[in-house]
Amino acid sequence: MVQQQVSAKEPTAEEIAELRIYEQMGVSDSEYELICSFMGRKPNYTEIGVFSVMWSEHCAYKNSKPLLRRFPTIGSRVLMGPGEGAGIVDIGDNQAVVFKIESHNHPSAVEPYQGAATGVGGIIRDIFSMGARPVALLNSLRFGKLESDRVKYLFEHVVSGIAGYGNCIGIPTVGGEVVFDDNYDGNPLVNAMCVGIIDHDKIQRGVAKGVGNPVFYVGPPTGRDGIHGATFASVELTEESEANRTAVQVGDPFMEKLVMEACLELINSGIVLGIQDMGAAGLTCSSAEMASKAGNGLELYLDEVPQREEGMTPYEMMLSESQERMLFVVEPQNEEKAMEIFERWGVICAKVGKVTDDGRLRLLHQGEVVGDMPVEALVDQCPVYHKPSAVPAYYEAQASIDTLRYEEVKDLGGALKKVLDSPSVASKAWVYNQYDYMVRTSTAVRPGSDAAVVTVDGTRKALAMTTDCNGRYVYLDPEVGGKIAVSEAARNIVCSGAEPLAITDNLNFGSPEKPEIFWQMECAVDGMAEACRMLNTPVIGGNVSLYNENEKGAIYPTPVVGMVGLIHDTDHITTQDFKAEGDVIYLLGETRAELGGSEFQAIVHGVSEGRPPVLDLHTEKKLLDSVLTSIQSGFVRSAHDVSEGGLAAALAESCISGNIGAQISLNTELRHDIALFSESQSRIILSISPDKQSDLEQLLKEAGVPFAAIGRVGGENLSIHINGTSALQESVEVLKSVWEDAIPCRMK
Repeated sequence: MVQQQVSAKEPTAEEIAELRIYEQMGVSDSEYELICSFMGRKPNYTEIGVFSVMWSEHCAYKNSKPLLRRFPTIGSRVLMGPGEGAGIVDIGDNQAVVFKIESHNHPSAVEPYQGAATGVGGIIRDIFSMGARPVALLNSLRFGKLESDRVKYLFEHVVSGIAGYGNCIGIPTVGGEVVFDDNYDGNPLVNAMCVGIIDHDKIQRGVAKGVGNPVFYVGPPTGRDGIHGATFASVELTEESEANRTAVQVGDPFMEKLVMEACLELINSGIVLGIQDMGAAGLTCSSAEMASKAGNGLELYLDEVPQREEGMTPYEMMLSESQERMLFVVEPQNEEKAMEIFERWGVICAKVGKVTDDGRLRLLHQGEVVGDMPVEALVDQCPVYHKPSAVPAYYEAQASIDTLRYEEVKDLGGALKKVLDSPSVASKAWVYNQYDYMVRTSTAVRPGSDAAVVTVDGTRKALAMTTDCNGRYVYLDPEVGGKIAVSEAARNIVCSGAEPLAITDNLNFGSPEKPEIFWQMECAVDGMAEACRMLNTPVIGGNVSLYNENEKGAIYPTPVVGMVGLIHDTDHITTQDFKAEGDVIYLLGETRAELGGSEFQAIVHGVSEGRPPVLDLHTEKKLLDSVLTSIQSGFVRSAHDVSEGGLAAALAESCISGNIGAQISLNTELRHDIALFSESQSRIILSISPDKQSDLEQLLKEAGVPFAAIGRVGGENLSIHINGTSALQESVEVLKSVWEDAIPCRMK
């Protein structure tokens, strides 16, 4: 890992080459030679530092770019796809939704509070840098099993960091997911998503327009925190990683609130030509990318950069990832107006450069040129690697495993309680009760249902949003697992009454240097891309987080999907809870003998093996279209996706959230434990008023969607009969207690 040069004399260009110091920055021999060819000379210490972060996987996607090109990125509603701070999708009436997800995995592993907090801060800046008002936050979290003190520490402090930042800045954290599995031990995943709303005419881009125009720095002074954060995120975690806490930034949500409001006022004034946040690689990435997108150059006067520490070098100023900072460009005649806006908000605003026409990123410090690099080389000429791919031995071995060989479980009530007691399935109230999910008063569906819902002020519209991925499925079959990640997200969106719009993804994988890991990436991306095409949910942006490994090896491949949907009328908002005594319960879709990768298999039988459930995308599409039409037609009282824990867990969740029982009668040829805990895909539970039965059944028959009326809402118990025999009878109150106490009891 890179050692920061704070007070020691920086090595010369010759020493960098002779001692191969560039390797400490993650630059290979061939990359160093390529950099020298672009420069026409050997780079100095500042220049090689700038190249190293710009050419890191975190910034350049040099290992993943060939795969990212496989995603569908255009659609009739897409206003801005990948390449900017966030993607933008039209929602009608001159309005659009802006959203993106990003990771802060490595920082959270070594400094969980600040790692998670600054992950939230960074994704918020991505949204308001586009000109949008952030309206909601979500997250997707993975930890080891909730048994060791270390995992509990990471879990507690990551959640505190997310809550601390989001609550202080006044943006509701409305949804997400939390999974616990040994596979993430030592390498937690902390993915943060932000959603914003914007008018079409306010959309911004990070471009340095207009030769001669001034470039302004906004936000708190630059310090030495976060230096080489992008490089830190592009290598594997080791025992030495704990010593690299200085690669983790320190956040200040109160400052970010001021910066956000000032920037939104600047954008609304109409004078800003380009704006971008200083995220990964700080001043380096923002300046180089803004110049590149405009086809221009940039000259930076580093003496003018606000600094909170004495004696900072050009290297440190360029590579620092101090938080809450932005870069923007205006015309000279608007300088005073821009400065006045930030002065009124009490935010530092300093002129630190100008746009040039020579295509160079030129750095001046104390009267000398300390860096002079071609912008195109920094941003567009990083080598792209087509890594070798190999089918892992484990994958081939899993094909022959009979996942139905386990002895039949007779105590189905006991099995259900074990599944509900699993922290991955159990209530996440311990988490989201730390979040202020009602701030701004636009939250229509709180955390805990299939998807969160936020209303759009002044309209009858609302936005549904979710994050989803089952890493076990992706591990056992990456292509199928990738399809399921997208499809489950779409199911959750539709169950809330929304039309799926688009996705943002966070591809969390191990080292791409390993052919077996790259194969996982390839297959998962192919599966996701196919699902996105079928479900008409293009990929409008995202993040790649590689090298997620520890001493045990790579994490489960975890390509998290963040999806947003449009609820056309707030009357269509739907939740998972059973509503009224006597309502009829329907199961849509087919249940098959599929236990591979299921929660039942892991919790009851202690293994995760075989193949995941199959998924037919044509079947999925018919199901989603039919359910959405049913909801919009007013037939549906509740809707709930059948996912982790199978039918039994889904019924229990609808009973618990509605605080009412259900009387279920199933007819099946399947073994009883399989019928209840199989995680077959493309299944949804609906509850409807009895007078809507014929309407619903007619719609489903015409669509060719399999369905069965399986019971009625009512009573105090979840009672399940299979083929006329009582299979399970449990008090809803008891199930609720098990489900609600699972995480709090483990955190005591």
